[in-house]
Amino acid sequence: MPEPVKKPVSAFAKKPKTQEAEEGSSVVFEAETEKPDAKVKWQCNSKDIAGDDKYVITADGNKHSLAIKAVSKEDANVYAVIAGGSKVKFDLKVVSKPEAPVEPSAESGVKPEQAPAAAPAQNETSTPAQEAPPAEDGQPPDTRQDLTGLFTERPQSGEVTVGGNITFVAKVNAESLLKKPTIKWFKGKWMDLASKSGKHLQLKETYDRSSKVYTFEMQIIAAKANFAGGYRCEVSSRDKFDSCNFELAVHEACAVEGLDIRAAFRRTSEAGKKRSGPASSSVDGKEDSGELDFSTLLKKREAVQVSSDPDVDVWEILSKAPVTEYEKIAFQYGITDLRGMLKRLKKMKKEEKKSAAFLKKLDPAYQVSKGQKIKLAVEVANEDVEVKWLKNGQEIHPTGSKYIFESVGNMRYLTINHCSLSDDAAYCCKVGDEKCTTELFVKEPPVQIVKNLEDQMVMKGERVELECEVSEEGASVKWEKDGVELTRDESFKYRFKKDGCKHVLIINEATKEDCGHYKVKTNGGESMAELLVQEKELEVYQSIADLTVKAKDQAVFKCEVSDETVKGTWFKNGVEVKADGRVNITHIGRIHKLTIDDVKPEDEGDYTFVPDGHAFNLSAKLNFLEVKIDYVPRQDPPKIHLDCMGRTADSTILVVAGNKLRLDVPITGDPAPTVIWTKGEKASSVKPDAGEKGRQPTSWTVNDGDVLTEADGRVHVETTKGHCVFTIEGAERQDEGVYSVVVRNPAGEDTADINVKVVDVPDPPQAPTILSVGEDSCVVHWDPPAFDGGQPIIGYVLERKKLKSYRWMRLNFDPFPGTTYEAKRMIEGVQYEMRVYAVNGIGMSRHSAASQPFVPIAPTSAPIGLCVDDVSDTSISLKWRRPERVGSSELEGYGIEYCKEGTDEWIPAIEGLTDRTSVIIKDLTTGDKLQFRVRAYNMAGPSAPTTLAQPVTIREIMQRPKIWIPRNLRQTLIKKVGDTVNIVIPFQGKPRPIVKWSKDGEPLDPTFASVRNSEVDTILFIRRTERKHSGVYDLQVQIENVEDSAKVTLQIVDLPGPPQGLKIMDVWGFNVALEWKPPKDNGNCEISGYTIQKADKKTMEWFTVFEQYRRTHCVVSDLIMGNEYVFRVYAINLVGLSPDPCCTKDSAYIQKTGIAYKSPSYKEHDFSEAPKFTHPLVNRSIIAGYNATLSCSVRGIPKPKVTWYKNKMDISNEAKYRMLSKQGVLTLEIRKPCPFDGGVYMCKAVNDSGEDVVECKLEVRPQVVKDDKKDAKK
Repeated sequence: MPEPVKKPVSAFAKKPKTQEAEEGSSVVFEAETEKPDAKVKWQCNSKDIAGDDKYVITADGNKHSLAIKAVSKEDANVYAVIAGGSKVKFDLKVVSKPEAPVEPSAESGVKPEQAPAAAPAQNETSTPAQEAPPAEDGQPPDTRQDLTGLFTERPQSGEVTVGGNITFVAKVNAESLLKKPTIKWFKGKWMDLASKSGKHLQLKETYDRSSKVYTFEMQIIAAKANFAGGYRCEVSSRDKFDSCNFELAVHEACAVEGLDIRAAFRRTSEAGKKRSGPASSSVDGKEDSGELDFSTLLKKREAVQVSSDPDVDVWEILSKAPVTEYEKIAFQYGITDLRGMLKRLKKMKKEEKKSAAFLKKLDPAYQVSKGQKIKLAVEVANEDVEVKWLKNGQEIHPTGSKYIFESVGNMRYLTINHCSLSDDAAYCCKVGDEKCTTELFVKEPPVQIVKNLEDQMVMKGERVELECEVSEEGASVKWEKDGVELTRDESFKYRFKKDGCKHVLIINEATKEDCGHYKVKTNGGESMAELLVQEKELEVYQSIADLTVKAKDQAVFKCEVSDETVKGTWFKNGVEVKADGRVNITHIGRIHKLTIDDVKPEDEGDYTFVPDGHAFNLSAKLNFLEVKIDYVPRQDPPKIHLDCMGRTADSTILVVAGNKLRLDVPITGDPAPTVIWTKGEKASSVKPDAGEKGRQPTSWTVNDGDVLTEADGRVHVETTKGHCVFTIEGAERQDEGVYSVVVRNPAGEDTADINVKVVDVPDPPQAPTILSVGEDSCVVHWDPPAFDGGQPIIGYVLERKKLKSYRWMRLNFDPFPGTTYEAKRMIEGVQYEMRVYAVNGIGMSRHSAASQPFVPIAPTSAPIGLCVDDVSDTSISLKWRRPERVGSSELEGYGIEYCKEGTDEWIPAIEGLTDRTSVIIKDLTTGDKLQFRVRAYNMAGPSAPTTLAQPVTIREIMQRPKIWIPRNLRQTLIKKVGDTVNIVIPFQGKPRPIVKWSKDGEPLDPTFASVRNSEVDTILFIRRTERKHSGVYDLQVQIENVEDSAKVTLQIVDLPGPPQGLKIMDVWGFNVALEWKPPKDNGNCEISGYTIQKADKKTMEWFTVFEQYRRTHCVVSDLIMGNEYVFRVYAINLVGLSPDPCCTKDSAYIQKTGIAYKSPSYKEHDFSEAPKFTHPLVNRSIIAGYNATLSCSVRGIPKPKVTWYKNKMDISNEAKYRMLSKQGVLTLEIRKPCPFDGGVYMCKAVNDSGEDVVECKLEVRPQVVKDDKKDAKK
């Protein structure tokens, strides 16, 4: 009988229905809920709808409505309303506004929209005998599927009119795939459509490089009625797979006048012959390979049709062909009954004979990991026979240590060492003409990253190489930058290089846009590194120098910088210099020149070269030397013309160490004075005849332009008319001091003091120290340098590197003013080092020594759920759970502390750390009020503490005694004699209660039963039970004057005694009447029955007549005439049969009778009856993929012959169906039905007296996906 359909419980009292509306109009969907306070949610295409100008959602008590204004074609969707766990789906169908009626011509067809529009009307008029359970409103189930797996867009079910075109689209995102996806299109379950492309079917594929999305299209052209049905799309990429099902409905166009509508129901081959003649037949699939004609599969399976060519034996071809070629051969020779073909081939297969050469063959398949070894073993019948091993049909010869052949008795072994992918093949062991085969599958292990990427910092324009090393040669890797996959583009920005296990990402010329995080991925791991690109600093190889040029001479300013591509601009006194007839500006390589021909007095000034894009300049001065002739000789006293002189801060001249110190002092005097430069003394103390007393100052003397004394090769002194120049090449720190200049001539002398201060980069700071570490950060501290270089420290620059790396990464580009810095963006669990540079106004110092290696590790999170488990007068028991986050470092243990109320001192409760999540703290003072806390420790230190909600008083709290009787002891406990009894009863109570056991009011004797008590339970133990142990046991648990009690009933059972007084009460015919009494001893349990046996006195062999007989009297029948019988009875209880029976004292003799029986003569009655179905078939709706049955019952004499039909086609020989008949109940079992199995099923019963027919409709619904089931439950 078919199972009744269970009606689902709905949260709706009134459900919205599918409606049809014209464009521009408004439509309202109404629903009523069972409960007035139910929350209702409206959806469109599985997306929530929010109220706006387009959608108006109202709720009044249990009445809810959704109004859609200005309906357009885009609003024709599937809507749903959700309340509680019920979801009701409904459709909105939008039709165009009606146009002026036009009388259709005879040849015009119906529009494709008219056919599907009739479907709702048909559903509304259908009989509500069966309610379809998948949908709340009786509408067809929603076959749309959510986007899961590889698909970003799945092909949707569609409708098309005969002769129309339709396209199904599937999209796959290949961003996370290492290999191009492969797609297959199927019709039904087995028909691959790739080989059916032609004029009716086209498959297309496109790829969008920007979005990395593959688009696959299946286009059906000039659809036919037999194209309708279920289709499937499968996509796969290596170990990933996804599939989806969709439906195609093909609607017939309206029949034109004069067309025989019955032709639409004829078979395709016949209809095709009538329409286009025999030449248009495409059964062989050659002329029209794109036509998906499956109607021939519905022909009656009376006999398998083969080709009419008598010379070709199709079955011989099929028997020798592989299974994968069956479909091709069947279509080639016109076999349409594929199930019948497989059934016949199965019968044709001969039973395999037992092998004479092999006792044990190879397994069908073996699997081994790459790099491992495997041993193949067979057992042969003759231990002296020689075997041959073959790989893919080629004999294997022993070469080196790759293959090892062994022979031990009857066993033959083949060992394959260091398996590689080339060993993935079919292997065969051959003995004479017999062979056994197997397949070896080599499993490739995941590719691991052996050497990780390293962080890098490069200058702009430099070449970058990010290198990693993997565990397998030739493995495929994927490179990503900030989560975006890198590809080899047209500009060759990125290049990928493979060298064995090494993989290198090469960036030819790094730019600022290349900064970011680079990641390399394999199927077994990933590694990430950071790339920083810094602007290249411009270095000055040769600066411009001051020039003194006479009139009409040439002045050339020349400088050389490090970058050939840098251009620059020349300025004179702040005004840009333009090239003209006398001024020439050149740039050749790294050298920049400014040439001035025919120098004039107006060319004198300050000249500056400014490189483009850099914030510094190079300056020099052009002095014009004018020659004057004094015709009247005269003497003027010398004079030094300086703006500032002395030792004040404002008059100090600063010079950077390593730069040139140039002191240009304007002087006058006639005749030309002698100039004396002195360092270390004031000019006032310098005399023409300086003595040897004290420290001899350093002095330089110039007379008429010639250096008279020179103390150092770095010092140059020169004089020109009106100027005296003192120059030191490469100033050093010891050049700092007071320089004095004295000018003398016969007319007098003048003196001046110049204070010079040499500034330098600071000394390197001391090695930094790590104050603390975090999950991905650390706090580093350092001391300022001992010497600041004469200029205040602007800040510091920090660098870090991994311990095993050689590349230092700069953490800040702007100087950091403090001496404590928090470094972030580090990887937890990796060792790092830090170093520091000091920066002042002059530049950056050398780096400091590296810090001690450290590992960024965050402390664990706080332990969870600290609570008091137990407390006594001197101890307390605490318990907690592990922290939620432990981090990369292992958990070292837990520390427990307590604090007395009113104090802030936390005292360790135990020494060291504990690994457990519970602890008992002892030796506490009674009455103290203590607060407890727990902290988790790892390499980074303690976590945040977890503290009890409130302090705990150390005092044992009395707990009332309570006995917890186990469920199995709440009823009588039955045991057999000799069994062991072990009763454990838990209880609670504080302090420890007093436990007493008693039986029948008397305390238990230790020799009778053993009792063992603990703080939480008590045990009653009886090693070997006897009948006397039966009874009621009382348990009493007492604390002071409070007690609790419980009872346990124990029943010890044994075998019963024999029944009493078995007597033969009467003997007649072939029968004997017996009677007995129950046994005296029932074994301490109820007698469940009796076993009665009989025996012939001649043989005394006992035969059982009755078992588990409940009464104490019975009648033994079917005894043999002329024999004498004795009887016995056993009693039965819970334990078993009684050891001894009760036998009859007398015997019963069955008398012989001499009367001959004559059968009366009578006319035979005609019992024949025509078949009639007493229970008809019932219409059913089932789910695809689950076995279903159709049942009915029939009667008829003689037994009628039963035949099953589907759509009036005989299905008796179909392997998919199984027909059962038992006691007139007929059952048709359909194994794993699909949507093609739906239709009208008929059962026909025929015998000589007539026939009868019964039929039903079967609907097969597709399976609902899991996400839809979850929505339905909501």
